[in-house]
Amino acid sequence: MVFVDYYFSLISPYAYLGHAAVLEAARASGARLVYKPVRIFELFAANGGLPLGQRAPARQRYRLYELQRAREQRALPLNLAPKFFPVDPGLADRCAIALVEAGADPAAYMDAAFRAIWAHDQDLADRDTVARLLRDHGHDAEATIAAAETAEVAARYRDYTAQAIAADLPGLPGYVLHGEPFWGQDRVEALREALLSARAPYRIDHGGRAS
Repeated sequence: MVFVDYYFSLISPYAYLGHAAVLEAARASGARLVYKPVRIFELFAANGGLPLGQRAPARQRYRLYELQRAREQRALPLNLAPKFFPVDPGLADRCAIALVEAGADPAAYMDAAFRAIWAHDQDLADRDTVARLLRDHGHDAEATIAAAETAEVAARYRDYTAQAIAADLPGLPGYVLHGEPFWGQDRVEALREALLSARAPYRIDHGGRAS
């Protein structure tokens, strides 16, 4: 079994745009996704990214071109200015961890959570919204939220963030295959090719040179 570490936050529009595509890449190749939610603003701070409101105006405007191109490419609904953005995705992200810890597949819940922000103008920071999304996909909402609020799941959330930083991911989503990082929903096809070809992973040394 080949494993792909899948780093994301449910607040990320790019993680939403890549979600179905990375699921399909895993299915096509027989790989298993390892779901690893990340505290996105800590990742930005560590690896050189900036929250949207702190980016240069030209970068903020260019993001809107990219989102329009990507939503057309992926044939997904996406509101460029959602009503509840930005919000704290911590509870929703930690629920994904709690589902995995309980042996459940979080993929459908994640898709619904992404769409809650980016297609349906719902508040993903709202506990009742998260509970409804969980129930709608067959999960025990109360038990999952209770688990998401434990110290153990909070520690896992921090650890996944540290792993994403160590993997040299500048932002999300990030996919890591045999130590090789793929950053962004527009790299899913490159990941798929790497999985299907079973090529050796690309490497760099500690000096930043290809090896």
